[in-house]
Amino acid sequence: MSLAVPERLLLGPGPSPVSDRVRAAMAKPLLGHMDPAFLGIVDEVQARLREVFGTKNSLTFPVSGTGSAGMETSLVNFVNPGDDVIVVEQGVFGQRMADAARRLGARVHSIRVPFGEICSREQLEDTLDRVPNVRVVAVVKAETSTGVLQPLDDWAALVHGRGALLLVDTVTALGGLPVEVDRMGFDIAFAGTQKCLGAPPGLSPMTVGEAAWQRLAAREDPVPSWYLDLKAISQYLGGPRAYHHTAPVSMIYALYAALEAIHEEGLEQVWARHRLVAESLWAGLEAMGLQLLVPRTHRLPTVATVAIPAGVDDRRVRGRLLEEHGIEIAGGLGSWAGKAWRIGVMGEGARLEHMMRLLVALRATLAKEGVDRPSGLEALEETYRKGGQG
Repeated sequence: MSLAVPERLLLGPGPSPVSDRVRAAMAKPLLGHMDPAFLGIVDEVQARLREVFGTKNSLTFPVSGTGSAGMETSLVNFVNPGDDVIVVEQGVFGQRMADAARRLGARVHSIRVPFGEICSREQLEDTLDRVPNVRVVAVVKAETSTGVLQPLDDWAALVHGRGALLLVDTVTALGGLPVEVDRMGFDIAFAGTQKCLGAPPGLSPMTVGEAAWQRLAAREDPVPSWYLDLKAISQYLGGPRAYHHTAPVSMIYALYAALEAIHEEGLEQVWARHRLVAESLWAGLEAMGLQLLVPRTHRLPTVATVAIPAGVDDRRVRGRLLEEHGIEIAGGLGSWAGKAWRIGVMGEGARLEHMMRLLVALRATLAKEGVDRPSGLEALEETYRKGGQG
């Protein structure tokens, strides 16, 4: 039987649209994962990942698995049973890190932040004062479930001052906005290919700094995951090129092509495009009388969270958008389930024409729900022409 796949415009919080260039790369002939030609491609992918992460870290590579595998790798290598770990829980993905750390036997000290809000520097300091032997502080920079961009300026100094490592989830940030691992002092960061990088899901780029690597090198007990053991994986990435596991060759090709496209456009230009298209979308949604749930002061450019109007059926609207217009957006998670829509502005999805198509379809779909809203196109286009909302 032939494989029938409908055309969709993916404007949820991931996966994001993939270009023809990336899809074509996946169709290239397979190479063996120890073939020198393939190892050269891996080297180039590592170099380009250092570019987007903003780091010189030698151990910068794509984990063979989705973003959740990157999270597991980050925790399983640096958290031991009994360790004190601080986790900022400001959304579903912060909660997920806390859960994963508990499963490793860590004593998790959560900083619980209401959906839509940020963790303040004072909250971090207070928690550090209460947990004097903290080993790791984990936080989500770009919370996919809420659309919050967490400020992390000076966090590294606070965390390092207590002898701890700073672990940052950059899944919905990498490639769409500055991450700047070295400048910000992040010790461990992980991401996913299916968001702003514009590749399919299946790999989790991560980077590990020198202090974290020294911590790992001094670890006496084995890492409890054989597959995600960074010391073993690192032997494949350089030096002796020791076999560890079979790399997902075609996915590496896809990431290579996606990173090449970012390099050609220019990283700062890619960030600016994401920001401009996001601000244009915000203006269009507000012109339609829709409420954005996160204040501009800490609103994430790559995922917009929109309050569902009273009396509107969440699932029916999203179903109609998908079946009648071929557009995917997502519903809310956690405490925002049934109360919010999440719209992705990521990778190839971060284009003005896609947001125009969405606003037209959303207005028509709301009308079928008995909710008449004005057009948001003029506001969207005007904001785009002006270069953003400032």
